[in-house]
Amino acid sequence: MQFQQLQYFVAVAETRHFTRAAELVHVAQPSLSQQIKALERELGADLFLRARGNITLTDAGEALLPLARRILADADTARHEVQELVQLRRGRVRLGATPSLCTGLLPDVLRAFHDRYPGIRLLIEEGGSHDLVRELARGALDLALVVLPLPTPAPALTTVELLREDLVVVSSPEAPEPGRGGRVEISDLEGERLVMFRHGYDLRELTVAACRSAGFEPDFAVEGGEMDAVLGFVRAGLGLAVVPRMVAARAGRGLRVTPLARPGLHRTIALAHRSDVAPPRAARELQRMLLER
Repeated sequence: MQFQQLQYFVAVAETRHFTRAAELVHVAQPSLSQQIKALERELGADLFLRARGNITLTDAGEALLPLARRILADADTARHEVQELVQLRRGRVRLGATPSLCTGLLPDVLRAFHDRYPGIRLLIEEGGSHDLVRELARGALDLALVVLPLPTPAPALTTVELLREDLVVVSSPEAPEPGRGGRVEISDLEGERLVMFRHGYDLRELTVAACRSAGFEPDFAVEGGEMDAVLGFVRAGLGLAVVPRMVAARAGRGLRVTPLARPGLHRTIALAHRSDVAPPRAARELQRMLLER
């Protein structure tokens, strides 16, 4: 008894038609008929009553049908389970993240993931949330860490909130301490020279919007940098910057970190993927590790 013969038998049993069954399993009708006859010889019993225009199951066919369906289903399950395991031994995960998250959140999680699944290649793309949403939509990424709310509505994406992070002010220890009493009001940034991120950076939009809500336009000493460049310019004393607390904690020496006074500024980080396509098994495992971090 061959696995393929069972597939052909089930196809005929479900369609009650040899030609339609052959089309369903993508085989020539004479080949399908020959395989069904070979199966009947193997079993020593007819499986179908063949009358012109009318195909019905015999008692033997009725007895075989649920068993054949179970065998085929078990084979599909076995194939799926093996493929899932193979995906965790080799393959890739394409993850997008904002540069600040690549600096602050991801290193520890990616190290733990790599230790557990050393055969999985991690492909990281840095960008702003707008760019990452576009890359997710066109299938270039499996997962992305984005800042909520999304810059444009994205009904084709599923987002799961990951964390809510405070923003802080960083400055050079050699510069005068910003604010009063160890805290900085947004209004204290009026007249201060700011080191500002490039256009499209979520932190830029958030900081500029907060300054405007406080009634002033921010003054930029330097603008257009990525995270590492911004921190370097602040260390050099060119101005202040508003950055995530995790980034400031990892930045090392050469920076003074001052919290913002309540209510402060925060950002919400979410993990996003396409709603219409399930991420690969390795990507789902990375997603689980990020959510459990």
